[in-house]
Amino acid sequence: MIKFLDLKKINAPYETLFQEKLKLVLDNGWYIMGNELKTFENNFAHYCGTKYCIGVGNGYDALVLIFKGYIQLGKLRKGDEVIVPANTYIASILAVLQADLIPVLVEPKLATYNVNPDLILEKITRKTKAVLAVHLYGQLAEMDAINRIANQNNLLVIEDAAQAHGASLDGNKKSGNLSNAAAFSFYPGKNLGALGDGGAITTNNSELAKIIQSLRNYGSNIKYQNEQIGVNSRLDELQASFLNLKLQDLNNDNEKRCNVAYRFLSEIKNDKVTLPFWDLSRNHVFHLFVIRTENRDHLQQYLLDNEIQTMIHYPIPPHKQKAFSNWNNLSFPITEKIHNEILSLPMSPTMKDNEVSYVIEVLNKY
Repeated sequence: MIKFLDLKKINAPYETLFQEKLKLVLDNGWYIMGNELKTFENNFAHYCGTKYCIGVGNGYDALVLIFKGYIQLGKLRKGDEVIVPANTYIASILAVLQADLIPVLVEPKLATYNVNPDLILEKITRKTKAVLAVHLYGQLAEMDAINRIANQNNLLVIEDAAQAHGASLDGNKKSGNLSNAAAFSFYPGKNLGALGDGGAITTNNSELAKIIQSLRNYGSNIKYQNEQIGVNSRLDELQASFLNLKLQDLNNDNEKRCNVAYRFLSEIKNDKVTLPFWDLSRNHVFHLFVIRTENRDHLQQYLLDNEIQTMIHYPIPPHKQKAFSNWNNLSFPITEKIHNEILSLPMSPTMKDNEVSYVIEVLNKY
């Protein structure tokens, strides 16, 4: 069986180093907000090219804390509207709602699965105060166009970079440094994955960084002195230490993913399958390799019968979820088409050439 993602295989090379880090953290006796976290925050900020990184509990919290930080700074107010891609993972929308803001859904481009900047313009009202740019599946949203629209309309731009660690614009500025602030997830399956939940915020704004550092820790910068109503959302020492180890290999791992993607794009030849768009730049790190087909369930079963495991990211669009019953009658035809047709092929830096060849061979016979 070719697994969709083999986390055991991905983490196996680090086992000895993980054990050493575990012993170090145990011996230090300091498990929260210590030197391992500070080191990772400095390293990840440097990697992204930003002045600040704040480690938090998960990617969802990272988004919520960005929005709440801007509310504290007076840049956002409860009830303000935030532009969000209609086909994003539901966490993006839940984070907007958790901060008492109003998500406004905008259709993506069918080719890239990322939000269509032209349609953002149509949805801007006097209540619109921010755009949440989601780099879905590892490919950067059209940040030049989004930032241009934001500048013209005095909007904040926030990146949901949960799937795009290391993706870069023109091979230069990386995700996390293309907006006012960005949220990352280190969920185990991400390109940079922890061995549990974890997240981070990157920004160049010193005021925002200071507010979020307080908010993540009960609204406190000095122990037992609480200046704001905060939460408990802190990246722990052990996960930070693991991430420090894996960060060193992130560029190399992303390159391996792109090599797999290049073979898929070059060698899969089947009219029943629509391949993802990629301009061969470093704007895509292929967290997922997502194809489309009209009879997805049939194709997925065919691949499984041939010992190839796939996943669907995501089967139900947010506006059709029971949780958002007030949206169920809305129509987003491009989003609905995407969610009805997409299928994620195996994608990993540990995939062997013969495994890639086999996936291609089986797909071409479909």
